[in-house]
Amino acid sequence: MASRGSYAKGVAKREEILTTALEVIARNGYRGASVRELADAVGLSQAGLLHYFSSKEELFQEILRKRDEVDSQALEGERERPIDGFFAVIRHNAEVPGLVRLYAQLSTEAGDPDHPAREFFIERYRQFRLRFSDLIRDEQAAGNVPADVDPEQTANLFLAAADGLQTQWMLDPSIDMAESIAYLWQLVVRRS
Repeated sequence: MASRGSYAKGVAKREEILTTALEVIARNGYRGASVRELADAVGLSQAGLLHYFSSKEELFQEILRKRDEVDSQALEGERERPIDGFFAVIRHNAEVPGLVRLYAQLSTEAGDPDHPAREFFIERYRQFRLRFSDLIRDEQAAGNVPADVDPEQTANLFLAAADGLQTQWMLDPSIDMAESIAYLWQLVVRRS
């Protein structure tokens, strides 16, 4: 039986792997970051790295979960105007193209009912819609968004716009994703 200390060390090593993987993928891209390179970056063999994850797919899913955790901290930092945190995350995405490609690839593959990341993306989208619809309700209560704007539908539209803009940006990096999302936000608040 493993002791509590070895469990804590395992959790810490897993976090180190995920944090390092974020940096490697941001720097080298999704296709440029092999399991071997990720393992080398944290001083493990490939088998040693995969000891902490059930599969390569789980590793990449957990990298995205870690990215979301880091992004959520940025959103939480914008207490006065939470929408500014959302814009900041989108601006940051333009600085980490490898992570954007990883997200786009895995989210597309997760459309397959048998894909291991399917539940991750279903839950991720559900959480985004919940948080963003709450943001809309708060803005409605403050008088910044008209009462007839449906929070859930608006959250869906922002999610679709953000994902669609990422795809366009991967094909044409001159597209300013944050500026486009900010413009969409202005369309929503302008009606009030």
